[in-house]
Amino acid sequence: MGSRKSAGHLAALFTIIIWGTTFISTKVLLTDFRPMEILFFRFVMGFAALCLVCPHPMKGVERRQEMTFVLAGLCGICLYYLLENIALTYTMASNVGVIISVAPFFTAILSRLFLKSEEKLRANFFTGFVVAMSGVLLVSFNGSRMELNPAGDVLAVLAAFVWACYSILTRKISSFGYPVILTTRRTFFYGILFMVPALFFFDFEIGLERFTDVMYLLNILYLGLGASALCFVTWNLAVKALGAFKTSVYIYMVPVITVVTSVLVLKEPVTWISILGTVMAVAGLFLSEYSGKEKQKNV
Repeated sequence: MGSRKSAGHLAALFTIIIWGTTFISTKVLLTDFRPMEILFFRFVMGFAALCLVCPHPMKGVERRQEMTFVLAGLCGICLYYLLENIALTYTMASNVGVIISVAPFFTAILSRLFLKSEEKLRANFFTGFVVAMSGVLLVSFNGSRMELNPAGDVLAVLAAFVWACYSILTRKISSFGYPVILTTRRTFFYGILFMVPALFFFDFEIGLERFTDVMYLLNILYLGLGASALCFVTWNLAVKALGAFKTSVYIYMVPVITVVTSVLVLKEPVTWISILGTVMAVAGLFLSEYSGKEKQKNV
């Protein structure tokens, strides 16, 4: 059991490190690609990769299980990224980064409502949430003033809630007993299916000739094969091993990874505010993560 939990923590950490660095690839691609085009290409590529790795069909899927896959694809693949992308057109990226980090709180609440097997919320979780969110605020704004943009900020809150729903659905899917690659592939399929109608509202262009630029090709491969195909599998493995809300607290680390990557890759300056924020975000993660250990020992 201990090794399974350790593998779950490693899978979650690996996933967050990759997801926290995707902004660099996205930034490069935004020179010639629209956000919706990047989103569609990365998940189609991810789906194709999962089909190649594991071409076997899923057998014996019940109607209720199929509905869970449909909802997971709608929430985690289509709605979450659409809401996040639209939010970014209305409000600052730092606002979106902070608000999305509230997802673990929504996940914790939904876990208690719908997943009776998940452990009870304790004071440490809420303390960790406050500490981590304070750190995320410091990291994201780094001394600049927060500007409220109601439309964009509300969309970002909705995106965080939708991701929490996806986490709960993923936990439910893990109980079906199918291989994680197959369940991720099926979720991708429905997510792409729901994404197709939205393409017509975002001036989508195929324009595959753009990938003759090696830089664009390498970055979409990183997003499609790494951040999508591989990372959704490792995230789902983490949820299966740790539970929905224990895995979700790793989301606190995304702004931290982004800042570290900015310093290492883009050579952006380090400030004492970002260092303090990083320490607080990590401390909050540990407070939330280990809130149930003492109780488990007493059982």
